[in-house]
Amino acid sequence: MQPISELGGSALKARTFGSMGTVISLTVPAGAAVADHELDAAVAAVERVFARLDESFSLYRPDSEASRLARGELSLREASAGMRDRYADAVGWRLMTEGAFSPERPDGVLDLSGLIKGYAIAKAGETLQSQGITDWCLNAGGDVLVMGSPVPGSGASWAAGVVDPQDRTALLSAFELGGPADLKTGTRRALATSGSAERGDHIWTAGAGGAEFTQVSVAAADIVTADVLATAIVAGGTAMLHRATDGWEIDVLAVRRDGELLATPGFRA
Repeated sequence: MQPISELGGSALKARTFGSMGTVISLTVPAGAAVADHELDAAVAAVERVFARLDESFSLYRPDSEASRLARGELSLREASAGMRDRYADAVGWRLMTEGAFSPERPDGVLDLSGLIKGYAIAKAGETLQSQGITDWCLNAGGDVLVMGSPVPGSGASWAAGVVDPQDRTALLSAFELGGPADLKTGTRRALATSGSAERGDHIWTAGAGGAEFTQVSVAAADIVTADVLATAIVAGGTAMLHRATDGWEIDVLAVRRDGELLATPGFRA
C-alpha cells in the first residue's frame, strides 16, 4: 500500500525511518502548520514507540521478551504486563474471528506479530495527537492510519493506494481515508493489507491447500481492527471474509490466487 503524495494540489512533506523490518513514514501538510523542527521531534517520538515495542515483541531479536518466551526461558505468567495484555487482546481476537486469527504459530510458539504492528501504529497516533499535530498520515510498511486532512481545515480525505500483488509497480485501487464521516459507516481512518505478495506464505491458514487469497486489504475506523481482520481473512478465506463484513463496519478488497477481485462498496466507489 502506498500513500498518494499529492491530493487536490496540496503539498506534503514526509519523514521516514526503519523499524520492525519495514519502513515507517510520517506525512504532514507542508507549510507553517508544522515547522520542520516540530516534525522532526514528532518523528523521533514515533520512532521511540516502534523501537520500544520491537525490543519486546520481535521474534527476530534473540534478546527480546518474545524470543525468551519462544525458547521457554520465560513463562507467560512471568512475562511483563505489556506482553500479557497484548496476549489477552490476541486471544480476544481469536474468539471473535472463530480461530482465524491466532496468537500462536502451528508449532505452539507465541507470535503476536499479527497484532503488534497495528498496536504500534495506534500508539504512535496517540503520541502525535499528544504533541498537538492534527493533520497526518502514518504509513508502516503499507498499513496506514490518518488524522485530519492533507489540506487542513478543508475536510478533504487522505488517499492511499493498494498495490497490485501481481505487479508491484501498479495500483489496484485507491481508498479515501478520513474526511467527512458517512452517516451509515462512519469514518475509515485506517487501511491495512496482509498477504503473500511480498513475504510469501507467512500466514498460517485453516485449510490444507494454502491461502485462498494472495492479498487482503481492510479499511476500518481503527488500525488494529483493520490489521487483525486483514490477517484473519487471509487465514480464514471466504468464510472469514463473510464473517468480517457481517460483524464489523469495514471495507474489504480481496485478491484471489487467480487474480479475481472481491470488493465491498467502499472499494468499488
